Amino acid sequence: MSKIEKALNKARGERHNRPGTELGPDEDREPIRGTALIPEPRGELVRLEDISRMNQNEMPLLDAEGLSRHGIIRPELFDDPAVQAFRDLRTKIMLQGQGENGVVLVSAISKGSGSSFVAQNLAAAFAFDAGNTALMVDCNFRNPSLHRLLDDPSTPGLTDYLENPDLDLSTIIRPVGISRFRVIAAGRKREIPAEYFTSAKMRRLIDSVRRRYMERFIILDGPSMSDIADIRILSELCDYVILVGRYGRVTGAQIENCVKEISGKKMLGVVFNDEPRIPQIGWREFWFRQWRVRFPWTGG
Repeated sequence: MSKIEKALNKARGERHNRPGTELGPDEDREPIRGTALIPEPRGELVRLEDISRMNQNEMPLLDAEGLSRHGIIRPELFDDPAVQAFRDLRTKIMLQGQGENGVVLVSAISKGSGSSFVAQNLAAAFAFDAGNTALMVDCNFRNPSLHRLLDDPSTPGLTDYLENPDLDLSTIIRPVGISRFRVIAAGRKREIPAEYFTSAKMRRLIDSVRRRYMERFIILDGPSMSDIADIRILSELCDYVILVGRYGRVTGAQIENCVKEISGKKMLGVVFNDEPRIPQIGWREFWFRQWRVRFPWTGG
């Protein structure tokens, strides 16, 4: 058994149930429409959103050319290997969460691995499922990318919200032309990201957007593992961490060192980007939590 597999197996053995999170204050909540509270058999209250109402406020949806221009998979291409790979990854995350939504941090093992591309398409894969919604948050302040999806790249983003107590959360959650897909851009560039990630307001933001919509998956597009201080802080805010490495450009030692930096309770898997072939992903490989999938490589 390789050192990578041993490290991942150790992470699997350390996994525990996720702790509960507290709802943020009302002023940190995105407005809700068409939401109902119903009791489950256990007597607990769950929140259901009428997802169809979200589509009423959509901007014009991207066509095939627009999706390709932004490097986003096209869901109607069922036989496309990249589409199949992202759907498979989405399904495995949902199985891991046992039906609960979650917060997933995606980080590159080294710069240029294409982690932003993987994060963006993983979020799109969740949104393409009519039963889910996706919110992607750009936490890569040094090399942001999500603003490119917006009609107005100068739209306020995460840093603006964390700095300005008068800025409402609903003003930074923006549609991008994909049904059930919303994004929070990075905002104005800042030099010391960790100061934002450690703030109580950042934690309340993550808690409230997660608990407010029970079918929503939140994808954090994080910096590379070279910014280890930021990654450690962000990993505390999420449920799972996925690492991305460009096939043939990262070593086993690099992967092992990165896996060691992530809590075993949260380390979910390693995606190898731009692999020459796509093997079948079986349950044995799933439990090692390594996904070797070939995507058209993009930097990020």
